[in-house]
Amino acid sequence: MAEPKKERHFKLGRLARTYDPRIPHLSALRAGETIPAPPEKIDYTKGMPDDLGMMLNDTLGDCTCAAVYHAIQVWSFNAAKKIDTEPDSDVEKLYILACGYNPRVGGEGPGGVEQHVLTYLLKSGAPIGPAGQGRHKISAFVEVDPRNVEDVKGTIADCGVAYIGFNVPAYLVPPPPAQPPAVWDVHPSNASIVGGHAVVLAGYDAKGARVISWGSYYTMTWAFFAKYVDEVYAIADPTWVEKTGKTPGGLTMEELETQMKALAGTA
Repeated sequence: MAEPKKERHFKLGRLARTYDPRIPHLSALRAGETIPAPPEKIDYTKGMPDDLGMMLNDTLGDCTCAAVYHAIQVWSFNAAKKIDTEPDSDVEKLYILACGYNPRVGGEGPGGVEQHVLTYLLKSGAPIGPAGQGRHKISAFVEVDPRNVEDVKGTIADCGVAYIGFNVPAYLVPPPPAQPPAVWDVHPSNASIVGGHAVVLAGYDAKGARVISWGSYYTMTWAFFAKYVDEVYAIADPTWVEKTGKTPGGLTMEELETQMKALAGTA
């Protein structure tokens, strides 16, 4: 007799976006330049496992950290040709270090601010490896205007993922089954905002973006994106850049590192 399926839970955890003047904006960095149009479609999740793991986002409000480890999966799978799935203990450790979660208190924790998490990744890196002793640091990150969909597409194409934050309408939680891939679209009813969520986009086409959330894949229509997404970041990951030669907005690593000096405390 087959065992009954476990009920799945879906937590959120992204806190309201912040505005740090030290974080550069892609539009300002490329002002006056002609940026090549991104490909019509791309999908960096092709061939990846169906289940990428909840990364504790079924019990903790750690989506800002879970999204980081999903990004590492995409980067490693496409650049190193071997997916790097870190243990939940490393995800929890990042939630503690970057967001102030106290496991002794329990509960979902405080949630997280995307800019704070990204700044921690720049300075210290995400815990990886046995007992979380290693660190996966990013080289740079820049903010992307969510109103400019072409820049968002270019971010996914150049960086493997776009790290985004959005306001969640009530009808999205719990989400529809991910298989076949569910579509997150705008609906007129039950659209009150119930919290914020952080995810990565790892592909797109004319209809929408390929979302990784809660260990599964979804499609976010561009209409949904326009209505609910309020922050987008392009990340320069060292492995990705080394293997693909692609950087946010096509900027050189020297340009990006110069922009990061204030955040990294090296200015």
